[in-house]
Amino acid sequence: MRYWLMKSEPDTFSLDDLQSRPGQKEPWDGIRNYQARNFMRDDMQKGDQVLFYHSNCKEPGVVGLAEIASEAAYPDPTQFDSKSDYFDPKATKDKPRWLLVDLRYKAHFKRPVTLSQIREEPKLADMLVIRKGQRLSIQPVEKAHYEHICKIGGQK
Repeated sequence: MRYWLMKSEPDTFSLDDLQSRPGQKEPWDGIRNYQARNFMRDDMQKGDQVLFYHSNCKEPGVVGLAEIASEAAYPDPTQFDSKSDYFDPKATKDKPRWLLVDLRYKAHFKRPVTLSQIREEPKLADMLVIRKGQRLSIQPVEKAHYEHICKIGGQK
């Protein structure tokens, strides 16, 4: 099992939105970064655990938990839709460029773990999310970091 931090802007798609979806599951579409795509394609597996992070908001931070719900990454249909913000004219059904995974809601934290808390916590000092210039929307997380953030957030 692996651990991930996945960022979403809450005005676009929040943890509440994931919780309200049928089966509390949603395709994680719109990823247009090759490194993030490769994480989904090569490394993510069903059952991997996810820290759900709200970004680009008043108080960015981890607000809860999700898990990878698909067996494998599969083509992101938004790349083929010319009306989508994520349309890619170079992508074809035979050679898709972009992939996605399904994400399933697990829990809201009792209290969010803010970016400033993560920065101040010595046990989390080497997390990617606090590295200068690190802007990836999908990042691997060490098991110890995952567990510590869960503890701070009021999860077991």
